Amino acid sequence: MKKPQQNTILDIAEALKLSPATISRALNNHPYVKEKTKKDVFEMAAKLGYRRNQMASGLRSNKTNTIGLIVPRISMFFHAEVITAIQNSLHSYGYNLIICQSNDSLDLEMELADTLFSSRVDALIVACTLQTLDCSHFDKLIENGTPVIFYDRVPTGYDKASIVKGDDFNGGYIATKKLIEAGCKKIAHVSGPLTSNLYLDRHAGFLKAMEAHKLAINPDWLFHQELTTGNAERAMRQMFDGDDRPDGIFTDNDTTAIAALEFAKAQQIHVPGQLKIVGYSNDPRTSISSPSITSVEQFPDAVGKKIVNVLIDLLKNNAENLVKTGVFTIPVELISRASTGVNK
Repeated sequence: MKKPQQNTILDIAEALKLSPATISRALNNHPYVKEKTKKDVFEMAAKLGYRRNQMASGLRSNKTNTIGLIVPRISMFFHAEVITAIQNSLHSYGYNLIICQSNDSLDLEMELADTLFSSRVDALIVACTLQTLDCSHFDKLIENGTPVIFYDRVPTGYDKASIVKGDDFNGGYIATKKLIEAGCKKIAHVSGPLTSNLYLDRHAGFLKAMEAHKLAINPDWLFHQELTTGNAERAMRQMFDGDDRPDGIFTDNDTTAIAALEFAKAQQIHVPGQLKIVGYSNDPRTSISSPSITSVEQFPDAVGKKIVNVLIDLLKNNAENLVKTGVFTIPVELISRASTGVNK
């Protein structure tokens, strides 16, 4: 089968009787090219089906106008919202986004870091896997002068890259405080693996609130596990198997909070009368569940925009020392709903 011919700058130049250099400048929106000439060039390029070779342009300029992004799972509400904000903001600066999903696999995350490095991305944005303890697989990007920004799930003790994160300690504290103010005295905490900064900080906030209000902590009601529906159901069965039961549950994501609510309904445990629930992330499902679920708002749109602001600053300055600086914390807010009783 004959390979279809691809039109080049030379074809546009011949059609318009202009020099290839003028065509190139027009396609790059050079200020010295007249607007009418630019219009003619873009119209002819579209007519001829011209496609710019981004890779070749990047090799010449050492800039590809592409940003890499690695996330655990695109399907997660928080990350989907952050990705939307990042892509919209980057587009206004003339950058394209390459989105990669690690599936929460460290091996795949390492492979994707290599792939994006080879693709010569101008910068890399990463939300780490739950298993990412050593971030040395990102070193070669940083050593090559490529800015790396970690967000949400960020490394601890790694000072070579900028970080944008939520105030997870305060989120854990205000979530637990809400349950206490609603009258709960026996509070369970269903958290994620403590290998992740998210769950370390949210659990620390939970402990601080319990300590501040002098409430006892039942170690049998503390769970550090992958936050799936199945794991949530198993934790609920364990907590409600005997006579000593919690009257409040703080979960570190909304999937677990929704699973806890469904378990309570199935067991005829009244929410919020017998059990009060607070989740985390303010997933839209929490507002339409019955009863609606109190949750911690992370403001993913603000997170995404902050990531881009930091990134553009790094790219503009293009200074190695700036690549290594900055921890930016986005405030969180408690959204009170029916699962904790009357709003206060």
